[in-house]
Amino acid sequence: MLVLTRKSGEGIIIGEDIRITILENKEGRIRIGIEAPPEKKIFRLEVYERICQENKEASQWDLKKLDVLSSLLSEKKELK
Repeated sequence: MLVLTRKSGEGIIIGEDIRITILENKEGRIRIGIEAPPEKKIFRLEVYERICQENKEASQWDLKKLDVLSSLLSEKKELK
């Protein structure tokens, strides 16, 4: 991990297309500004972790539910 010390108004560059600027440091909270191309996805860490967890949960198949769905689809085909 790279650790930097910056003052308000100072910043860092990541690659050639991402600029991070320290906007304010007040009462133990730091406000930052991020300039990046629109195709770059930027998330707060807790949001990103939640997205990863929900994607993991969504990818888990319950085989019993899959069997029920399969039988329902078979019954629907038979009714046609």
